Amino acid sequence: MRRMSRTLITAALVTVVIGGTAGWASGTSQEAVTGAPVGTAAWRAAGLPDPERMDPAGVARFFAGLSPVRQRELARTHPTVVGNLDGAPLELRYEANARSTRGAFDGARVLAHDTRGRGQVALVYGDLAGAEHIAVIVPGSDVDTDHLRPLTEMAASLRGATGGRTAVVAWAGYTTPVGVGLDAATGRLAEAGADRLTRFTDGLAAVGAAEPSVFCHSYGSVVCGLAARDLKAKDLVVLGSPGMRAGNVNELGTSARVWAAKDPTDWIDRIPNVEVGDLGHGTDPTDPAFGARRIPAEDAAGHGGYFAPGTSSLRTFAAIAGGDVR
Repeated sequence: MRRMSRTLITAALVTVVIGGTAGWASGTSQEAVTGAPVGTAAWRAAGLPDPERMDPAGVARFFAGLSPVRQRELARTHPTVVGNLDGAPLELRYEANARSTRGAFDGARVLAHDTRGRGQVALVYGDLAGAEHIAVIVPGSDVDTDHLRPLTEMAASLRGATGGRTAVVAWAGYTTPVGVGLDAATGRLAEAGADRLTRFTDGLAAVGAAEPSVFCHSYGSVVCGLAARDLKAKDLVVLGSPGMRAGNVNELGTSARVWAAKDPTDWIDRIPNVEVGDLGHGTDPTDPAFGARRIPAEDAAGHGGYFAPGTSSLRTFAAIAGGDVR
């Protein structure tokens, strides 16, 4: 009877979550892209160190031991590996990815590019190596290499709002959910994304880049919540969040400042903040009991309007990214 009661309760909560999404059936299941970069077999066959056995600090040490000529040779012969090795020199990664992408992402420098699945990419706006302040934007559902516009518009708005002082990375570096289906309601893709995001920020630290402020939109906030404990970031900013898989800020286990924004017209507010097994993402980060710093967003519109020019949310994001708030 006890087991049956738990099953009935879970079923009821599933029904509530489905009813709150108003689009559940539109989602399709995705397989997370993980593992070593494309081309790793040829890299290993050439006697080079296994990327899966090196952390970003180890990657940085490996390249530091090579001459500039040898570094460029590797970028030419193994561009899909070098271009995706967190911890490799930034300019070398740009060079390698320029070879493999051939100008496909005009207006940005490509720090990572993975063609597997729906495609992943990290686009850089500004001088990542020299910037005193860096922002990384982690998107939610439906973003991949063929559907980047919402993410790149966020990046452009944030960089513009900082007066160009902050380097911004549009990080489409994980397999996002498609639509509002089970993938969006569970943590499976977010767990894989958290590993990739953690490694990405470790790579920034390994090359001496500034510690970033990480902005996490929608399902991206689930990724950031799962990554928080190990993420090298000075700020975690979540917007339009369904939850971070934590009951409060302390449970995130991070020393970063945690901020949260949700506008009154965002449909995410209709998602019940439940967590049963792997279903649901827990407490609303804008709930005062969660303990995040609240960002004003009353003049933002809808789920995607937080970076709109002139909004209070964008002004606050820019102040955080630019190091203008304490």
